[in-house]
Amino acid sequence: MAKLGEPLHKVLGDKTAKVLAKGLDLHTVGDLLHHYPRRYAHRGELTSLSGLEDGEHVTVMAEVVKVQGRSLNRSPGYVLEITVTDGTGELKLSFFGRKGSYIAERDLSPGTRGLFAGKISTYRPRSGRAQRQLTHPQYKVVAARDAQEAAREWADEVIPIYPTTKGLDIDAISKSVGTILDNLDLGPDPMPELTLRRHGFIPLRDAYEGIHRPKDWDELARARKRLKWDEAFVLQIALAQRRVAAAALPAKARPAISGGLLDAFDARLPFDLTEGQRDVGREVAEDLSLDHPMHRLLQGDVGSGKTVVALRAMLQVVDGGGQAALLAPTEVLAQQHFRSITGMLGELAQAGQIGGADNATRVTLLTGSQGAKARKAALLEAASGAAGIVVGTHALLEDHVQFADLGLVVVDEQHRFGVEQRDALREKVTGGRPHVLVMTATPIPRTVAMTVFGDLETSVLGQLPAGRAEIATHVVPPEKPAFLARTWERIKEEARQGRQIYIVCPRIGEKEGDEGDALASEDDGERRSPLGILELLPMLEDELLAGTRIGVLHGKLHADEKDAVMRAFTAGDLDVLLATTVIEVGVDVPNATVMVIMDADRFGVSQLHQLRGRVGRGSLPGLCLLVTDAEPESKARERLDAVASTTDGFKLSRLDLEQRREGDVLGATQAGRSSSLRLLTLQRDEDVIRAARDEASVVVEADPELADHPGLAAELAALLDADRADYLEKA
Repeated sequence: MAKLGEPLHKVLGDKTAKVLAKGLDLHTVGDLLHHYPRRYAHRGELTSLSGLEDGEHVTVMAEVVKVQGRSLNRSPGYVLEITVTDGTGELKLSFFGRKGSYIAERDLSPGTRGLFAGKISTYRPRSGRAQRQLTHPQYKVVAARDAQEAAREWADEVIPIYPTTKGLDIDAISKSVGTILDNLDLGPDPMPELTLRRHGFIPLRDAYEGIHRPKDWDELARARKRLKWDEAFVLQIALAQRRVAAAALPAKARPAISGGLLDAFDARLPFDLTEGQRDVGREVAEDLSLDHPMHRLLQGDVGSGKTVVALRAMLQVVDGGGQAALLAPTEVLAQQHFRSITGMLGELAQAGQIGGADNATRVTLLTGSQGAKARKAALLEAASGAAGIVVGTHALLEDHVQFADLGLVVVDEQHRFGVEQRDALREKVTGGRPHVLVMTATPIPRTVAMTVFGDLETSVLGQLPAGRAEIATHVVPPEKPAFLARTWERIKEEARQGRQIYIVCPRIGEKEGDEGDALASEDDGERRSPLGILELLPMLEDELLAGTRIGVLHGKLHADEKDAVMRAFTAGDLDVLLATTVIEVGVDVPNATVMVIMDADRFGVSQLHQLRGRVGRGSLPGLCLLVTDAEPESKARERLDAVASTTDGFKLSRLDLEQRREGDVLGATQAGRSSSLRLLTLQRDEDVIRAARDEASVVVEADPELADHPGLAAELAALLDADRADYLEKA
């Protein structure tokens, strides 16, 4: 008997096992058992030969009237041609290969009755009329006495269609799975008996039979229901155990203090907080007052005021004697945050300086390109505790960066940082963990999944601050060249009115192979390289935008050059900023009204949404133009049309989820390729996921180590390999 952990070669033999391992990465009985069919077919109702349509998938019952073979004229080979009839018409069955190699030649002699299934095509010989044919059809010989009953059973049979690999076709995989099922030793069902009864699930053995060898569609549905639950439930057990462990981790409580920096900041704000900012602020403040770590996602559309919410949280921590670190993905954004925070705080950020408030703190900036003197000063302020707020890039993660009392980590645009990087910053706290607040406009698919799985507390800023303008988005498609010409005219019109424009390209273009942030297209085929800013610049200066003041910004410029260009654009000394995605997040120029994204189909949904958010940041309405050569009805075009149809970041995240799937909730994969989920999908199974969470929480609360559930513990161990367990520990 074969157990789930048994190597395949012991059950199927070395030859088949090697092909399964190499082609499909299947090594054990359990691996193959979880290699589910990607879809199912059935042969359908019988069709009369007189009513056949080209391209139609049919099943016919007919009698063989003629069998002949012939050699092919233009290539070595042989074709076996069998003519069948049902009394209403004739149909040719064609089998190509070597002479004498066909089982069909032995099975299908004249007078034999059979069922034949396949796709109808038309064969037109050089002489003679066109003939309908089935090429390499599936067939089943039936005896005359039980022909109708056999026809009905064969036509209704549910046929699993498996993902295949070179050297193993669908039939070979089906036979391998059948061998496993015939020799399977599962042991006791791992699911708690009470759970099985409560939800009416079939036993696990029956579920495996039903998913691989369903007798009918109802049996398949019952099998999928059980196996989907198992995926959701075991995953929720893992997450429930993690929640229990996280709740036991110590963190220093930082409750709000009356009369501190936070109150002083609120008093000096020149605008009223939105209702959403106040509500989210209360949620964050409550989390910070607890003695276990906050782990909260702050989702808000571009321009919704996430930075103000984060700053108020940082000030609450500083009031409590701690420090806050803001981790930004780029130097441009880190500098922008530093200027924005010091500007909003004013004298509250000038501790130890003339004019500084009595209860002021300091804000310091730490980036990788700083000079030695500035860097040394920043490191000293962070380590001594003189700086209550430290803003920085990946430089904050370096081993020699130390904090006196790090109480809060704010991560801006979490999709730019891996779990390992975020964990490195948390490890800078001795004797506990810091609170963590993650900000994003469009959560990555894995993050959307984590919110649905209930493993991430979420706050949403749903309204824009008063006076913030709407942004209109339009696709500039290849089939309407006049739209592109109008784009350049619109840019010049905006510039003449004193407004400013961004033009973004996927890459720099200074040397071959420099692809910047460009994505591979989903629509395969020969395509030109993405447009680079250094290729577009001379066209803009000499022709398209002649007379406008154009600045260039990209990641390979020195930090001082980047800062100088951004300052010039912010001051209104430039009309157009031609850039890569270094301006994707955080750049705030209220006078910028137009965003033109070249080769927009080369960017991800999140990037497009972030780039669009650079305009409409003042009272003037924003315009975003997505220039593309993607054809109508292509996947890339569908994505652009969806971005143009909404400014809701969560809706766009769902779109991203549909196209890329949710990745591995238990691992670092974000594209779905190595997912622990095979049947469960977040779009369709939210109710299953939530029900499994409730059930798993009860089980783990009563039995945290699963001592009374050995089967479930074994399933969990199989799910959580060393890498996934480590990832969960850090995530």
